[in-house]
Amino acid sequence: MLEDNYKQRGLRNKLVKKLRQKGITDEAVLAAIGKVPRHVFFDDALLAHAYEDKAFPIGEGQTISQPYTVAFQSEKLEVKPGQKVLEIGTGSGYQAAILLELGAKVYTIEFNRKLYEKTKAFLPSFGYNPYFFYGDGSKGIPAKAPFDKIIVTAGAPVIPSALTDQLTEKGILIIPVGDRESQKMLKIHKNAGKLLKEEFNQFAFVPLLGEGGWTSKD
Repeated sequence: MLEDNYKQRGLRNKLVKKLRQKGITDEAVLAAIGKVPRHVFFDDALLAHAYEDKAFPIGEGQTISQPYTVAFQSEKLEVKPGQKVLEIGTGSGYQAAILLELGAKVYTIEFNRKLYEKTKAFLPSFGYNPYFFYGDGSKGIPAKAPFDKIIVTAGAPVIPSALTDQLTEKGILIIPVGDRESQKMLKIHKNAGKLLKEEFNQFAFVPLLGEGGWTSKD
């Protein structure tokens, strides 16, 4: 049974306060961070660190993103309740849970089969039910397109055209683009068939693997 006690709720409140101090202003995003029990995504050995504003390993060479990064991407995504959101890189499922708390209809795809199987079994066990897919996220999910919003939680060498093709008119894509060590966060607006780009700070993500991302040889 999932335990979410007074102490853990208090630590989440402190985390929300820290994110406010770092510049996150979207109240819906802050409320979602304050609600999702991040500690359940951690192995016992790392449990004490669950509400630190840091990324941590989750196995299979992947990480659970830093809460500030999750909040930053979620804020820039401008999610409205009922919107159809595609997440590239399910990972631990934490970002998907935040998107669900924001009222999105979430489609999430994971490249690593072990991680996909683990998170697909785990996330619904405490009430979060996105649509899970296994495969190459750099190709999106054409059969379920178009999407109002697309969020990529791994660093890409370029913006995969498959993803911008799967955005609705007025849709938004948030994606970190750069090399394997460091990426700039990009916000792509689709408007009248044109792609308008905004650039934000440097971030460091695990690499996006697949046809439109990095290969294991890169």
